[in-house]
Amino acid sequence: MHSYPYIWNYLPLVLQVLVALGLACGMVGASFLIGKHKNSRTKASAYECGMDVIGDARGRFTVRFYMVAMLFILFDVEAVFMLPWAVIFRRLPAITGSRMFGFYEMLVYLGFVGVGLFYVWKKGILNWANDKGDL
Repeated sequence: MHSYPYIWNYLPLVLQVLVALGLACGMVGASFLIGKHKNSRTKASAYECGMDVIGDARGRFTVRFYMVAMLFILFDVEAVFMLPWAVIFRRLPAITGSRMFGFYEMLVYLGFVGVGLFYVWKKGILNWANDKGDL
């Protein structure tokens, strides 16, 4: 049995990082060398949903935009929690020792999410037609 320094165990990781960095730099470099470079006024202008820029970028936004962003994060996290639960759902009785424990836990979780959805619905955050300005 050969003895070698412990640091050599990290060699595969270092090689993988070097290959990833080399591949990324290679693709960026190839794009720069091979790609077409035609600068124009249209390319240099700021893109804002296909509309011309109006006003200052540091203007105030309604709180509604941030509320919608937070709701997106809430429901995105909900999906992240539900996916692993769905994957191991059939094995939950063996893991928890109870036949319906995992199902009831997900019902409680969805109940909290439903209460949150009901709250924002009643608050009018999802109704963009009745914009009340800053809530």
